[in-house]
Amino acid sequence: MEQLPSSLALLFSLSATVGKLSKKADRALGLHGISLSEFMVLHHLHYAQNQVMSRTELADAVNLTASGVTRLLIPMEKIHLVEKEKNNRDARVSLVKLTFTGRDIYKYAFLSCKNTFDEVVNDISPKQLSTVLDVLKKLS
Repeated sequence: MEQLPSSLALLFSLSATVGKLSKKADRALGLHGISLSEFMVLHHLHYAQNQVMSRTELADAVNLTASGVTRLLIPMEKIHLVEKEKNNRDARVSLVKLTFTGRDIYKYAFLSCKNTFDEVVNDISPKQLSTVLDVLKKLS
C-alpha cells in the first residue's frame, strides 16, 4: 500500500480525532439530554445579541446547511430549548431564540463538557494547546 501524502494523512488524522472527541462530548452532554450539535447551537445562541439569531446565521455558526439546522432545531423546539421568534423587519427571515430552559440546560452542559475536555487536554501544555489552536485556525 502506498504511503499517504502528508496532506491526506492530516485529513485522515483530523477526521479520526474529531470523531473520537465528538463521541466523548456526546457522552458527556447526553447526561443533559443533548448532543454536541445541539450544545453548539445553545452556545452560539447564548452569546448572540439578545440570545437570538437567524437560522442562516446559526447554520453558518455550527457549520450546517440551512435545512440541516432546521432539522436540528425541530426537536429542540419541542423540548423548549429554543423557540421561533418573528422578525418585525423581514417576515422571510426566521429567527431562533434561546429559552429559559435552554439557558439552564446550556449552563450545566457547559460545565460537564468543560470538565470532560479539561481532562482530555490535561497532558498538553498551554503552549502546545495554543499552537494546535493556531494551526487549526489556519486550516479553516
